[in-house]
Amino acid sequence: MSDDSTLDVVDLSLTLGHLKILDAVSLSVRAGEIVAITGESGSGKSMTALAIMGLLPAGMRPSGQIQLDGRDMLALSEPEMCRLRGNHIGMIFQEPMTALNPLKTIGDQVLETILIHRKSSKAAARLRAAEVLARVGLPPEKFSLSRYPHQLSGGQRQRVVIAMAIVLRPKFLIADEPTTALDVTTQAQILDILQTLQKQNDMSIIFITHDLGVIAEVADVVAVMYLGKVVEMGPVESIFSSPKHPYTKALLSSMPTIDAEPRARMPSITGSIPHPQNRPEGCSFHPRCPSYMSDICGLKEPELVSVGTDQQASCFLYGRD
Repeated sequence: MSDDSTLDVVDLSLTLGHLKILDAVSLSVRAGEIVAITGESGSGKSMTALAIMGLLPAGMRPSGQIQLDGRDMLALSEPEMCRLRGNHIGMIFQEPMTALNPLKTIGDQVLETILIHRKSSKAAARLRAAEVLARVGLPPEKFSLSRYPHQLSGGQRQRVVIAMAIVLRPKFLIADEPTTALDVTTQAQILDILQTLQKQNDMSIIFITHDLGVIAEVADVVAVMYLGKVVEMGPVESIFSSPKHPYTKALLSSMPTIDAEPRARMPSITGSIPHPQNRPEGCSFHPRCPSYMSDICGLKEPELVSVGTDQQASCFLYGRD
């Protein structure tokens, strides 16, 4: 791991009873870098984020290491994690309507974040809340701090959630599907806000999304996950121009293009991602893989190996003895 890494996730595994939810996930996020995590629903993207934040449901047992500036977050107590959240690491949750309290005004919800974590007067905190809401496109002269979430559109509620996540100026941010269910125009505005804030605050961001078009626009590095495991990782340019893992290739081929024939059926990946309870033997992708090799893929689990100079892939097409 590099000395200038903001966050190092090392062999993060997660179990629920006998079910394996995450399988030795490793990734690094350097200062000022945007790392995107992608994959189908059920691949483990959001569970990775919740494990990093220490917000896992009861009964789930993490192992491995999650190091933020050299501190192992899995070894911290809950009071220590509470001090870390917000101050050093913030999170934009997937659905703003459930992330916001419908009984509190947007001003009070941003204000509360400040008062819980910082020694500040209520007046100073209110000024800070108004300043941050203005930075995300909700100036108080147009959007009163006394409004409730139901009085805002979906895009406006997402801006409030972003304000809550960055109000304490964390150096690290997790954005879990921040543009889901938004129209294209609003999506572009949200992405522009996040990129601007990232540059202004020199934040590191983990950007979780299934939208490969968004990844191409915002990310520096891409980690492709399948059934709780990272199956390919590399710079965004390399992943898009020369994908190595069959799953990554299938995801990219499923993207619509302007060159497609009119009314032609879009390519899709055969089958669906299995439930962790029905995890296949060997490579977990082999039942859906067009490059399946019967002598090895269903028998052994491939390791993540270097492919070329800057990519890693977990596939027997590479590094096979």
